[in-house]
Amino acid sequence: MITSPLWRGKRFAVLGLARSGTATVAALLASGASVVAWDPNPAARDALAQVAGLQLVDLETIDLAAFDGLIVSPGVPINRHPLAINARTAGIPIIGDIELFAQARANLPAHRVVGITGTNGKSTTTALIHHILLTAGIPTLMGGNIGLPILGQAPLPEGGVYVLELSSYQLDLTKSLDCDVAVLLNITPDHLDRYDGFEDYAASKARLFAMQRADHTAIISIGDNATAAIARSQSARAEQLIKIAPGFCMDQSRWPALQGPHNAQNALAAINACQALNIPESAIDAGLISFAGLAHRMETVAIRGGVRFVNDSKATNPESAAPALAAFAHIHWILGGQAKSDNLDACSANFAHVVRAYTIGEAGPGFAALLAAQIPVETSGTLQAAIVAAAARAVNGETVLLSPACASFDQFRDFEARGDAFRAAVEALA
Repeated sequence: MITSPLWRGKRFAVLGLARSGTATVAALLASGASVVAWDPNPAARDALAQVAGLQLVDLETIDLAAFDGLIVSPGVPINRHPLAINARTAGIPIIGDIELFAQARANLPAHRVVGITGTNGKSTTTALIHHILLTAGIPTLMGGNIGLPILGQAPLPEGGVYVLELSSYQLDLTKSLDCDVAVLLNITPDHLDRYDGFEDYAASKARLFAMQRADHTAIISIGDNATAAIARSQSARAEQLIKIAPGFCMDQSRWPALQGPHNAQNALAAINACQALNIPESAIDAGLISFAGLAHRMETVAIRGGVRFVNDSKATNPESAAPALAAFAHIHWILGGQAKSDNLDACSANFAHVVRAYTIGEAGPGFAALLAAQIPVETSGTLQAAIVAAAARAVNGETVLLSPACASFDQFRDFEARGDAFRAAVEALA
C-alpha cells in the first residue's frame, strides 16, 4: 500500500468504509496516524471491527476540531451532509483518498501521473492509456474512479506512471494533485444535485488544471462551450496546451473496441497523453489495436444469427447514450430506468439509426411517449421482456443495444448488475 511519513502522529476522521475508505484506513494506520471511522452501513463497520488501532465511532457525535482532516468517500454529498458542515465550522479540511495520494507522492519513487476527467468517456480513456503504457512495457497502475483504490496498491518502481480517472466528486476533495498530464474530455449536465448549477459543476472539472503546474501538459477537448472556455483560460500554457477539436476524423477500422465518434475523441486524447509521456508511436499503435474495451461500455456480448448484442449499461444519461447510437446502424434500442433528464434531445441526432425502441423501468412510459412520433417504440417494462422482443425482431446485420440513458436503481443494484443481467438474458436466448 501507499503510505506517508506526513501522516505520522496526525488524527483523521474517515467517513465511508467501502473499498476506497477501507484502503484509506489501512494506509493511514500503517503510516502511524490515529484514525476514527464510521459508515452508516453496519456490515461495513463489522468488516473492520477487528482492525487494530481503528476506532469506530459515529462521527456526528464527536468534536471534529480535534482532527487534522475529515476524509470522506466521493459518494458523500459534501454540499449538504451534516458532517461536512460540522467540519467546515470546525475549520478542518475535507479531503479524499486522491488528496492523500497527492500528499504521499514526495516519498514515492520518481514517477509521473496522468489525470483524466470529463462527464463521459473518462473510464475508457483511462483504461486505454493504462493499456498503451502496459504495451510499451512501462510500469503503471490505474486507479481513482476505476479499478482498485490507489492507496491500497503497492507503489510503482522508479519511472512508473499512475493513471487516474477523476470524477468531479473526487476533484472536489482534492487540493494538491499536480498531474504531469491532465485530460478533460467533455462537460455536459450531470450530478447537478451536488452543485449550484451547471457552471459550478464545470468549475469542479476545471480544478484539475488549477492544481497543475503551468509547464505540465493540459489536453482539452473543445467540443462544448464549457470545455472551450476552460481551454481559453489555459491559453498562457502555449505549447503545453493541446486542444482536441470536435469532429476530428480518424481511421478506427483497426481498433475493434474503439468504434464511434466518441471513441475517436477518447483515442485521440489517449494518443496525445501518451505522446506527452514520450511513449513510442509503435507501442501506441499496438495498444490501440489490442485494447479490449471495458465491460458495460459498448461491449459486444454476443453475435447471434448476424445480430450483434451490445451492453452499454454504463450510459446512465442521454449524453452518454448518444455515442452508441452514433456508432451502430439499424439499432433495436433498449432504454429507460431511473431518469436523470426529462428529454432525450442529446440522442435525437441519431434517431435515424434506430429501427425500434423498447423502453423499461420508471422512465419507460414517459420515454415511449417522447419517442412515439419519431421512431417505432414499445413499452417493455422489464429488461428481460425488452431483450426477448428485440431479439425476435432483429435480423442479420442489426444491433440489439442496451444503452439506457438512465440510472439503474429502480430495477437493479447498479449499472454493472444491469449489464450483467443483459448478458445473462442474451446468453439464455434460444
